[in-house]
Amino acid sequence: MQQSGRPLVRLHGVGKRFGNGVVALQGLDLDIREHEFLSLLGPSGCGKSTALRLIAGLGEATSGAIDWAVEHGNRDIGFVFQEPTLMPWATVFDNVYLPLRLQGVARGAAAADVDATLAMVGLSQFRDAYPRELSGGMKMRVSIARALVTRPKLLLMDEPFAALDEITRFKLNNDLVELWRTQSWTVVFVTHSVYESVYLSSRIVVMAPRPGRIVAEHDVVTPYPRGDAFRTSEPYNAHCRDVSKSLAAAMQEEPA
Repeated sequence: MQQSGRPLVRLHGVGKRFGNGVVALQGLDLDIREHEFLSLLGPSGCGKSTALRLIAGLGEATSGAIDWAVEHGNRDIGFVFQEPTLMPWATVFDNVYLPLRLQGVARGAAAADVDATLAMVGLSQFRDAYPRELSGGMKMRVSIARALVTRPKLLLMDEPFAALDEITRFKLNNDLVELWRTQSWTVVFVTHSVYESVYLSSRIVVMAPRPGRIVAEHDVVTPYPRGDAFRTSEPYNAHCRDVSKSLAAAMQEEPA
């Protein structure tokens, strides 16, 4: 997929101070471009998740501004959290249907969209299963489907695969890249993993510890599609080395 380069969201000097006095973000400037896969990479406490929540409208910046280049509404943002947070009493179908139900869409009218989204993430045959019957990876697929059922322009993902085993994580990475390539989304993905960020992303932003701020950017110019062979290739290893150096330097940054 080629990036248009046109910004979808712009963060200008964004800062966030919590009520306890902790400064989570300071002077954050970032353009999120249409159709790119952007990873926010950094250590715990550098404000990655805080930035994601501010973009989603789940909090207000203390300073600065977040501007959208186009009009947007609730249907234009999907959010995948670290945990699947599924309703245990509801089927896979009804968990994915939830955002449409909250928008007032009748269950029958939503059925085609829900079924199409379940097919997209490979869960059609589990539409009537309950979360207790699913593996961790399948639960995360349900969470991703729930975020995608409204066909958002922007998909925000907060370390969604961190708790999964490596084999499942690799599989979901592969599937996520393929979904992104075939859909018209922009993705912002939060991760601690250099290797995951390089595999997934078209661009990586490295953040320094609190107060969170950007200290480096890397374009991952290797073309898509990517697959298992990419993970052992020299371009992949070279990108991982460069990003690792930036992350190590970020860890040495003095507070701003």
